[in-house]
Amino acid sequence: QVQLVESGGGLVQAGGSLRLSCAASGRTFGMSRMAWFRQAPGKEREFVATISWRGGSSSYADSVEGRFTISRDNAKKMVYLQMNSLKPEDTAVYYCAAHAGSGSYYYIDSYPSWGQGTQVTVSS
Repeated sequence: QVQLVESGGGLVQAGGSLRLSCAASGRTFGMSRMAWFRQAPGKEREFVATISWRGGSSSYADSVEGRFTISRDNAKKMVYLQMNSLKPEDTAVYYCAAHAGSGSYYYIDSYPSWGQGTQVTVSS
């Protein structure tokens, strides 16, 4: 399993930007699809964005399309989530995850490795 640690969360006003980082360790990172999920209070964890192992393909939830950008640097074992034009409804704990290699890209059960999460709070 890959070990993941998120950072970069914080408090930001609506319309602002944050860049989340996910530092990975372990031999499987370079061949793993990666994703970001988020979980708001009282809600289930939901898919945000995913990126292929080479970084050539990405997909986003409709709610963040055009505002968020996922990227990765395999040499540095890092995954990023650039979040622009933030809205109060983006407030959540954000988690990065490494895909198992099979299963849906959009469901948490397909991701065996998770970080501890980083809090993002967007004020109105």
